[in-house]
Amino acid sequence: MNFPLKTTLFTIIYGLNFLPILFAEKAFYGDPPDAHHPWAVHDRHRPQPEVVTPAVNVGDAPSDAIVLFDGSNSSFERNWRHSTQVDHRAKDWIVKDGYMLVVPGAGSIETLELFGDCQLHVEWAHTRDISGSGQGRGNSGIFLPGGVEVQVLDNYNNPTYADGTVGALYGVMPPAVNALRPPGQWQSYDIIFRRPIVRHGEVLDPGSLTVFLNGVVVQDSTPLEGGGGWRKRKPYNREFPKVGPISFQDHKNPVRFRNVWCRPLRLRSYEGGLDGRISTDLALNKRREIAKRLRLDAAGQPDIKRMLLLFESVYYEADSVSLEQGEDLAQSFLYECQTASRDKIKEKEETVKEVYRALKYMQRFGHFSKENGTIIALESLMDELEWK
Repeated sequence: MNFPLKTTLFTIIYGLNFLPILFAEKAFYGDPPDAHHPWAVHDRHRPQPEVVTPAVNVGDAPSDAIVLFDGSNSSFERNWRHSTQVDHRAKDWIVKDGYMLVVPGAGSIETLELFGDCQLHVEWAHTRDISGSGQGRGNSGIFLPGGVEVQVLDNYNNPTYADGTVGALYGVMPPAVNALRPPGQWQSYDIIFRRPIVRHGEVLDPGSLTVFLNGVVVQDSTPLEGGGGWRKRKPYNREFPKVGPISFQDHKNPVRFRNVWCRPLRLRSYEGGLDGRISTDLALNKRREIAKRLRLDAAGQPDIKRMLLLFESVYYEADSVSLEQGEDLAQSFLYECQTASRDKIKEKEETVKEVYRALKYMQRFGHFSKENGTIIALESLMDELEWK
């Protein structure tokens, strides 16, 4: 059951004997959980983001990145392998002066580690005295899992077919702009890759590619359309592997690469992730989990705290037992108010008001009737004491 909550249900710690109030963080500040969102807006139960320390210099690896190449030979050997077997290639890539260099005839290289959705940073450069034209000028490519290529090419004053230009999703989408620096200068790619999710031939999510070239957006959540190829389109509904290597291409041009790092991205809802609009089953399962935890937390707590936790749990999962137990505790609290001296009650004005607010929230969203005796009695008590 969904409850159209439009305000806050709070959690306050105190006891029936008018112990000091300790204000805990409020549970809701906006719209409630619903069939596609397990958390309320500003929900205190929603997990906190992981803390990541950014690099001192923009473009360097943050604390949670997997560093794939740091300029050292050991980093290359630890993270990369040649795609072509040693007895089928003429040469090897080499590492020198802090970069790894494509050696024509060596074939492509690929990561030993496998990746799915990821953020990838790569810096690359061509020599200042580069020659050639069109696709024969500084050609390489960065291949994401499943064979999606982000083109590497020197298109500085060197036009070619648009969907093969530097920054292109090769064979699918040209870059929005050409943001290259002149040859000899280092270029940078920041790539956000989301693989397509296809089940039984049905495209649930077409996947996307976002690319920054030298800090300029050149692909903006571009749908992958199955990933392109040379002179052909791949099937829109082809299934992608969940994980795969990242590969750098040998296209017979000596391209340099440095400062390569990667960060896996959080799961989407189709893969069991809980962010954004998700399936009803996932949302309800998570809401049940939160409600169960609240009810467990309520056990053994002082009565008023227990009442509030039980009421709060009902917003995640309807439960008549929890509602009845909470109402019983509210009635006991009312009795203590009615039998306490007026001076004692006046000392705890805010406590009484907060309990009243909790009951009014429950009434507002249909859990208590308009004729609820406990609410009416508390209203009468506050009127008598001239409390707003």
